[in-house]
Amino acid sequence: MEDTSCFHCGAPCDLEEIRYDGKPFCCNGCKTVYQIFQDNDLDYYYQLEGAPGNSPASEKGRYDFLDDPLIAERLLEFQDASHHIVVLSIPQIHCSSCIWILENLHRLNPGVYSSQVDFPKREARIHFDPEKISLKDLAGLLSAIGYEPSITLEDYSGTKKKADRKLIYQLGVAGFAFGNIMFLSFPEYFETGEFWLEQYKGLFRWIMFSFSVPVVVYSGSGYLVSAYKGLRSGLLNIDVPIALGILVLFLRSTAEIVFDLGQGFFDSLSGLVFFLLLGKFFQQRTYSYLSFERDYKSYFPIAVTRLLDGGREENIPVYEVQKGDRLLIRNGSLVPADSILLRGAGEIDYSFVTGEARPVSKQSGERLYAGGKQLQGAIEIEVLKPVSQSYLTELWSDAAFSKSSKTGFRTLTDRIGKRFTLAVLAIAFTAAAFWLWKDASMSLNVLTAVLIIACPCAIALAAPFTLGNLLRIFGKRGFYVKDTESLERMALVDTAIFDKTGTLTTSRKNSIRYTGIELTEQESEVLKNTLRASGHPLSQALYRQLAPYNIVPLDDFEEHLGQGLEGRVADQQIRVGSSRFVRGEDPSAEEGTEVHISANNAYRGRFIIQNSYREGAGRLLERMGHDYSLAVLSGDNESERAFLGELLPPLTPMYFNQKPVQKLEFIRELQRQGRNVLMVGDGLNDAGALAQSQVGIAVSEDAGLFTPACDAILDGRRFSELDAFLKITRKGMKIIYLSFALSLLYNLAGLYFAVTGELEPVIAAILMPLSSISIVSFTTAATNWIGRTLKK
Repeated sequence: MEDTSCFHCGAPCDLEEIRYDGKPFCCNGCKTVYQIFQDNDLDYYYQLEGAPGNSPASEKGRYDFLDDPLIAERLLEFQDASHHIVVLSIPQIHCSSCIWILENLHRLNPGVYSSQVDFPKREARIHFDPEKISLKDLAGLLSAIGYEPSITLEDYSGTKKKADRKLIYQLGVAGFAFGNIMFLSFPEYFETGEFWLEQYKGLFRWIMFSFSVPVVVYSGSGYLVSAYKGLRSGLLNIDVPIALGILVLFLRSTAEIVFDLGQGFFDSLSGLVFFLLLGKFFQQRTYSYLSFERDYKSYFPIAVTRLLDGGREENIPVYEVQKGDRLLIRNGSLVPADSILLRGAGEIDYSFVTGEARPVSKQSGERLYAGGKQLQGAIEIEVLKPVSQSYLTELWSDAAFSKSSKTGFRTLTDRIGKRFTLAVLAIAFTAAAFWLWKDASMSLNVLTAVLIIACPCAIALAAPFTLGNLLRIFGKRGFYVKDTESLERMALVDTAIFDKTGTLTTSRKNSIRYTGIELTEQESEVLKNTLRASGHPLSQALYRQLAPYNIVPLDDFEEHLGQGLEGRVADQQIRVGSSRFVRGEDPSAEEGTEVHISANNAYRGRFIIQNSYREGAGRLLERMGHDYSLAVLSGDNESERAFLGELLPPLTPMYFNQKPVQKLEFIRELQRQGRNVLMVGDGLNDAGALAQSQVGIAVSEDAGLFTPACDAILDGRRFSELDAFLKITRKGMKIIYLSFALSLLYNLAGLYFAVTGELEPVIAAILMPLSSISIVSFTTAATNWIGRTLKK
């Protein structure tokens, strides 16, 4: 029988008996969702896009904590007696059908008034009647239809940052004023002599003055304040000559209209501020739907189940967990604090914390660390430390997360700012003093012309427009960089460190091979059906790998948590699992994760499950080996050292079984040696190293889901192009240097005419915005040209 795909979620499905309306379903949950949609006339959902939903998660008590009024109050955006509003993160949103069904929740439950989906953020804003449907029931409804909300400790803490729109408002004011002042300036430029215009020329000038006041006081305030703070601290930054240019333009223009000497330079003033703010907008632009500053709060649940005397249970916020508390950890839930296993068999997945790809079996009395995920069944634990003192959260107290390791970095514009400022001020006041001695009437004009023509606006615009456009180009190609400063640091990198699990390898597929005695057709059939009955990830991986066989009911099945499976059909018995479980022997040195098979107590062989490396990873590492010093830091074991050695350039150092703190210290040691380090990782175990390195890049299969604190997020599908992104960043810096050179030539030529008194301030004011426009045009065209090599 050929495999088919589940009609609802698209998962591999060859379960012939789970059918409804002639359609295959991978599980009863998906079939139930289909029935719900059919009963509520929502089957249009399936016409929007094939297989859009996910298999629903059903766990009794999963959302009991939402009945706690304190927790609910922190999550709700608005609440009164009959109307609540909540914003829920739903990572499963990925297509038009997802949006459609989530915005039609009111048809599934009359207690929902309305819902709106924010697709980039993967969030749903839901209005509901608490008297008809509680927050707990709403979360259960979403989970039942395959859109399980992600409710984490970060949501409960209420620390989400509000968007700062001040720059946008400043830019809007400057742009509005610039357009109107230019319009009012036209009669002055053309000197038409028209009576009406001549009659009201003074009024037009005062209107231009009124438009320029908010430009200086509000839009340009950032440059004035920065220059003042710099001077007060004894520093000359590039904002000093910009602030001087703004003030000189404004005061000189105001003096001209007060004494009826001319129209002033209000158009150039507003244009200067507008273009500077436009550059700053590009510089500060980030992808708001991504989070580059995530910590453990984005990963932990907000509530856990505490066990009380007499078998009673209560849901408490995770912050209230104390040493000595007994907690119930359900299947698929996280261990929120360092603890001791009391009851049940632990099968703990630490891959997101340590990098170890294989689940770890734990027995009663053994220690569990915060961040591990229980894979099989429920367990009871006793807390050893509060959440705030756990092994995982202590990692976040490291100085690397305070950004102190990167505060010493100065942007290219800042580095040249002091020298440029000193040069401009020296030339301006020297020239003014000379003309004061030779011809006092020329002194003020020369001073004004020098400060205007030498205003470093073109230099200030070159870096933000070049790097800002690279941010946009990279974002369209699946490489989301936090800010332009990260791009500048990226261009200086000389050492690249890679994590293995989830970075060089992909979690979406595994390489599985069998060694041993070939199984008979009957043995393979029983093995397939035995694996089918287990929800363990390794069981499911093998189940999908095996050739399809007829689905037959098992006469006997037993799952030994943390050990393996037993299945029997008639007189054919299969045991599958660890070497100790199947053979009664300790495992030997393994090449990867091993699953052993025996039939009727006779050993047959083993399946070796190895991580599948990302497509093009070997070629990428070979190319990067020519330009960078490489190393691999992995929390996994050494089972793939030989294979990884063939993938890497010769003599590349590899370090295995590395704990998060060891990774962080490794990066620090390289930095002490003067290296500029790029760290590429994916999980919480890499968070310290990502934060400590000059540039931390998190590789993600889905950029909208969890990634640790980082400077950039790289879509896993674009991993093989990492070196291309780095090369383009270095080319971008060359474009900035070239822009500086062009700007310097322009300033030198302009300064010559300004110092000699041959350049009128009005001509300087016209040339200044033209130079800015030319720099912006050049940098935009050049970055588009170098970005053409990236695949879309």
